[in-house]
Amino acid sequence: MAATARHDREMQQKAKKNLGKKDLDPIEKLRCQCLARGSKGILGLGRVFKIMDDDGNKNLSFSEFKKGLNDYGVPLELPDVKKMFAAFDSDNSGTIDFDEFLIKLRPPMSQARKGVIHEAFHKLDKTGDNVVTAEDLKGVYNVKKHPKYLSGELTEDQIFRTFLDTFDTPGQKDGKITQEEFLNYYCGVSASIDNDPYFLLMMKTAWKL
Repeated sequence: MAATARHDREMQQKAKKNLGKKDLDPIEKLRCQCLARGSKGILGLGRVFKIMDDDGNKNLSFSEFKKGLNDYGVPLELPDVKKMFAAFDSDNSGTIDFDEFLIKLRPPMSQARKGVIHEAFHKLDKTGDNVVTAEDLKGVYNVKKHPKYLSGELTEDQIFRTFLDTFDTPGQKDGKITQEEFLNYYCGVSASIDNDPYFLLMMKTAWKL
């Protein structure tokens, strides 16, 4: 249900190579910085900014944007940060709309890829509240044949939590998957796979769609 280690390595190498290019578009540069960290790169940055949005207005000021990049450990010079902020601040309001920011940051995906990702999420989201929890998984994810369940090493709930943690950021795990987190995770996986039919087959097989 995730990117293979080989796909992840290839994507990281490709992103790092692209970072060496001159005159790289500011948005592409930040995207590459995230993808160089693997499939969870964009998910991780999104979580950092979400945590920083204390007032919940879903807007980032320049100082918040700069601090978020710094907290996430993205090595960028101030002129680059200014260029990136300006590229995301399309209406010159002095703030970045958080949702628009993520949409622009995600690697381009075909409608077919977006469609199969949404289909997988809605299959998981049994309650239809756009958040997947362990309770949702009980009707979808059968752990009875899981090696660690059979050995008694993990309980059903522990296996569910391990599964949910796959889509969360290390150190910021809350046992819930939002539709946004699911999409951010799979946009990283998508970036590691060039071929549309292969990605669709992988998703359909993994989620039994």
